[in-house]
Amino acid sequence: MSAIDTITNSLSNTPLYLMIEKMGLAVANAQKQLDTNSIKLLKGMADDYVEIGGKSYNLIALGFTPTFYAFTEARFDAKIDFSIAETESISAGVEVKVTIQMVSAAVNASYARKFEQSAEGSSAISVKLVSLPPPENFMNLLTKNQ
Repeated sequence: MSAIDTITNSLSNTPLYLMIEKMGLAVANAQKQLDTNSIKLLKGMADDYVEIGGKSYNLIALGFTPTFYAFTEARFDAKIDFSIAETESISAGVEVKVTIQMVSAAVNASYARKFEQSAEGSSAISVKLVSLPPPENFMNLLTKNQ
């Protein structure tokens, strides 16, 4: 199987909508993991107390918060370049020998057909994350329950 066949089969066997869907699900799952981690850190900060001036304060009451992240952009690029070239060549040669009472001729003919193939493929996936403050409602509930 040639490189062109391999690339063509890969692209044709995976429909574009499926590639986009899989990327979307991957981003959603990654976002869920980021949120779960930030909530876990936030709960830990609510449970950690520091004594200042004889009074105990949890880290949330002191203004500490974990960073929340959000995907703001996801991009999938797939590029393929390929070319096929075909060349043909025909050549013929004749050699004549003459001797007394005999003539001979040799004919040499050749035919060549060449195919050249080249393929190039590349893909890139990029995402952009930004940090966000914790959700306000969540913070309000945490500070009220102290």
